[in-house]
Amino acid sequence: MENSPATERTAFKVLAAIGFSHFLNDIMQSLMIASYPLFKTGFDLSFAQIGLLALAFQFTASLLQPAVGAYTDRHPEPFSLVLGMGCTLTGLLALSMASTFPMLLMAAALVGSGSAVFHPEASRVARMASGGRHGLAQSIFQVGGNTGAAFGPLLAAWIVLPNGQRSIALFGLFALLAMIVLTGVGFWYRRQHRKPKPATITTGHDLTRARVMKTLAVLLALMFSKFFYLTSITSYLIFYLMEHYRIAAMAAQYHLFYFLFAVAAGTLLGGPIGDRIGRKQVIWLSILGVAPFTLALPYVGLAASAVLTMIIGFMLASAFPAIVVYGQELLPGKVGAISGLFYGLAFGLAGIGAAVLGQAADHWGIVTVYKLCSFLPLIGLLAVLLPDLQPPRIRLAATEMAAAQTPGVD
Repeated sequence: MENSPATERTAFKVLAAIGFSHFLNDIMQSLMIASYPLFKTGFDLSFAQIGLLALAFQFTASLLQPAVGAYTDRHPEPFSLVLGMGCTLTGLLALSMASTFPMLLMAAALVGSGSAVFHPEASRVARMASGGRHGLAQSIFQVGGNTGAAFGPLLAAWIVLPNGQRSIALFGLFALLAMIVLTGVGFWYRRQHRKPKPATITTGHDLTRARVMKTLAVLLALMFSKFFYLTSITSYLIFYLMEHYRIAAMAAQYHLFYFLFAVAAGTLLGGPIGDRIGRKQVIWLSILGVAPFTLALPYVGLAASAVLTMIIGFMLASAFPAIVVYGQELLPGKVGAISGLFYGLAFGLAGIGAAVLGQAADHWGIVTVYKLCSFLPLIGLLAVLLPDLQPPRIRLAATEMAAAQTPGVD
């Protein structure tokens, strides 16, 4: 990529801060998911109840994220990230002290509410700090979260499972650290809104409104394929491995770590590759291209299963930065609403998927569920309907052009 004022002004320190906060946020989320075996044993829960617990977490995030994003498009709130992280802190403490299943559900909903505030606003900050390298910025932001999600199972195996439910409260320190970092990001965010704004924003494409809506529908279908399948792994891989291969919960936690680490790697590369070869191509290759591996997964041995889940995680994860930036380019000027919609949909599909798959696992067995889910990536064929988009073109006001010639925040 050629050097340009936009590129020179990429605020890498802000991207690092927002990525690190995402890392801490998703450690706490993943920790809760990895603690499901503890809750299942301690509260004598069925798979259906585990699914409801996941739904309580994912559903609040799904409903609130688009609303938060749409609101902050019109009314920016620089310190809302700190508020969201405080909600996550409250949810974690409640989770550590819950003594009944309804209390578990309430605590999970609080953690989900914190995510609802964090993700659309953090995604907006990443785009603001991108200096025009939108795919790279989304990847840096998202890889922080995916790396945190990968370490959650390890921390559950090392700390929560041996020490019990009360030890979850220790991770409230992560939330406090994130609140400190996000306070600094909030001050930077506020300064950006005091700068002169672009004079006009053009779409960068000539699609009709009807075509835009159809394209958005295709993106939502691809999101369904991606996240419904990912839910079968993130929520139930531990149980699947324990039943299918007769391994211990501790060993299964490591397999979940391998998968989530591959997800982090795929996320890191997906955005920059999309910047270079196009979002559509990345979406097409990552979702449909994973189908042969998902179809083979239920029929291989334990070692091959670990390899396949890593390949699947890497390929599927590379699509999400491309989908988010593609959506932002499809509907420019609505960064918060699009980010909230896609992140909210991701959480919502994961929650609904966890509930549905939990019911199915109770009736037909977890191995059968994995065989059925292996066909979901074939929905990726719809990617052929996506039009090619040019990056949005922003005409800057004279004052903004002058500011572009001076070094910005880095």
